[in-house]
Amino acid sequence: MSISFLHSRGTEAPIKIPAIGLDLFVRMPPAASSGEFCFIETINAPGAGPPRHRHREAEIFRVIEGRYLYEADGRRFYAEAGDVVSIPGGVEHGFCNVTDKPARQYILMAPALDAATFFTELAGVMHDGIPDQAALNDFGLKWHVEFLGPPVSRNDQPTD
Repeated sequence: MSISFLHSRGTEAPIKIPAIGLDLFVRMPPAASSGEFCFIETINAPGAGPPRHRHREAEIFRVIEGRYLYEADGRRFYAEAGDVVSIPGGVEHGFCNVTDKPARQYILMAPALDAATFFTELAGVMHDGIPDQAALNDFGLKWHVEFLGPPVSRNDQPTD
């Protein structure tokens, strides 16, 4: 694996998707690892998270601040600051910030996704709010992402 030198500054502006309460920073784009992985940082608003979805990329989440309710393959569980959650590629998943403050996590995706382009385009699709599942899946075709349902809710109960 080849990794290029990179200095991602903490002062960079985020990609914002208000419809899902997301501020996202691409800390390491695919080109810096020859497409092996990308590294992103997310800040999720209270009660917010993405629609349930699946994609071919595996993800490793490290919760930095706050508390999340994750759902993966129908299992729901909490993850708190310091916890690591790995989601294999192809697994249906989602999460939400269950606190009353913004929560933050780092996410490693392998193989790499062009996260800057994906999330910028997703922000355009969601400019008026979360569209219906068919519209999301039309968008997802290009990215091999399938949107499967509404976001996880902080009112959902853990199964573990």
